[in-house]
Amino acid sequence: MLLSHLAARLGLTLAGEDREFRGLNTLEAAQEDEVSFLANPRYIPALKTTRACAVILSPGMAGRTARALLSDNPYRDFARASALFARPQGEFSGISPEARIDPSASLGENCVVYPFVFVGPRTAIGAGSTLFPGVYVGEDCLLGARCLLYPGAVLLSGTVLGDDCVLGAGAVLGTDGFGFARMDGRMRKIPQIGSVRLASGVDVGANTCIDRATLGVTFVGRDSKLDNLVQIGHNVTLGEECLLVAQAGLAGSVTAGDRVTIAGQAGIAGHLSLGDDVTVGPQAGVAQDIAPGASGGGSPFMSRDLFLRCAVLAPKLPELHQRVRRLEQELRTLRERLAALDPREDP
Repeated sequence: MLLSHLAARLGLTLAGEDREFRGLNTLEAAQEDEVSFLANPRYIPALKTTRACAVILSPGMAGRTARALLSDNPYRDFARASALFARPQGEFSGISPEARIDPSASLGENCVVYPFVFVGPRTAIGAGSTLFPGVYVGEDCLLGARCLLYPGAVLLSGTVLGDDCVLGAGAVLGTDGFGFARMDGRMRKIPQIGSVRLASGVDVGANTCIDRATLGVTFVGRDSKLDNLVQIGHNVTLGEECLLVAQAGLAGSVTAGDRVTIAGQAGIAGHLSLGDDVTVGPQAGVAQDIAPGASGGGSPFMSRDLFLRCAVLAPKLPELHQRVRRLEQELRTLRERLAALDPREDP
């Protein structure tokens, strides 16, 4: 592809002479026939050494490279360029005779079903969907159009996906929520008779689990993106365009608004409410409701400003502890001297 063609496809301005290129790469690894990008200022020094034939960068950086594609948002436009070069996974087409599809199930037009897929009774799969090997779709499920289920994904009974949902390898939707009660001196399982529903455009990462509701629905809103190894408990309601990073966990009955971001390894206790546009930092432990627009971190969770102050102080705690001990010793010594000078004085 010519640089000028890429610029036209993305609506960018080409600065420098036109030439052909064959792919995309990082600034450090790019060759003379590859395009790269600069979105983080820490990589500015790499512009001097990169071999990339052109770099997608902001207009203010145009003079730092021989050829540039000028962008107001280089990271976004590099992602758009990547989509032009991305090859879809898999080359199988049609419906394999080695798949097990119940006679009462229905598949829309242009579905691709790999060998060793199971589709249960009364399930409907929308047009253009793809099911890779080892996918299990239980009874009474409903999948929208153009859904993509990677190897080993599991949808247990009654699970609903909107259009254009993606389930990573090993993702499990609709397994029983963690519900137990102590009865007659023993732990007894509480039947989980609800379901899981994903709105359109939801991405679920590899080995992520979304539990079915005890009653009602566990719900993930439109265009929300869940990373690998995320845990969504029973009866959680997650709003639109949320981002949950790897190993984040939401306990049962959490309600989160739109555009909520929960960073890696953060945990949200059950029955809490997170407002719209909340950001929870990595490894945070949240045990209280969070108001809309708030951001923070730590365990227990605290506001961003307080968390940053605590983070600065934490490495100094051993030194501060020693200083306090010295001051306490000096104070005791002064009190003893004062008492010795005037025994009638109470130190």
